[in-house]
Amino acid sequence: MLHTKTAWLRVTAPVAVLALALTACGDKKDTSAAQDGKKSNAGAGAPKTDKTSDPAGGGARKPGQAGTGRFKEESGNITYEVVAQKVHVGTEAETKKLVSDPKDAKGLVAATAWVKFTNKGGGVVKELPKVGNETELYGDGRPGALLIGAAEDGPGCEDTIDIENWKAGQSHTICQTYMLPKGTKSVEVHWAGEGQSASPFIWRFSSAD
Repeated sequence: MLHTKTAWLRVTAPVAVLALALTACGDKKDTSAAQDGKKSNAGAGAPKTDKTSDPAGGGARKPGQAGTGRFKEESGNITYEVVAQKVHVGTEAETKKLVSDPKDAKGLVAATAWVKFTNKGGGVVKELPKVGNETELYGDGRPGALLIGAAEDGPGCEDTIDIENWKAGQSHTICQTYMLPKGTKSVEVHWAGEGQSASPFIWRFSSAD
């Protein structure tokens, strides 16, 4: 279900939130912006998956329906079960409180996705998992702009700096927040593991659900 208007958004530290990658809507996310390297769950220089092989196992999923893919963490190649659980969209007024300059949020709203990841095998993720970096949000079919750090303290969201010794069978919920155009009707959560860039998992949320 897509939650609108009454959405939670972190508003206590707008300057910290906007040491972020606020790219133009429609552009790919910028992971080179200034940030606290350990604290950000979209850290610059994060290990990238090998996305040159044939797509495997991607495609549309219903909200709450799992997909499985591999991702290269610093401690090894981990197989993850991935589930986009919900999406939460704020108002334009709330979004302006997240940025140091309200003009940056004109015509935009912040959308947060809750994505649950379960380690299905391949090793122990010792610290700072990067798997959440592959989560992207699209509004009405167009990629949004990543808002670094905005979701770390949200209800049910886990800060990656606190995740250590992630063993097989254990799950963590990692959130990402993107700026989308005001009036967006359909929000898609995309995630692609190794070899899945041409066919990512896609969970679609809309106000009609």
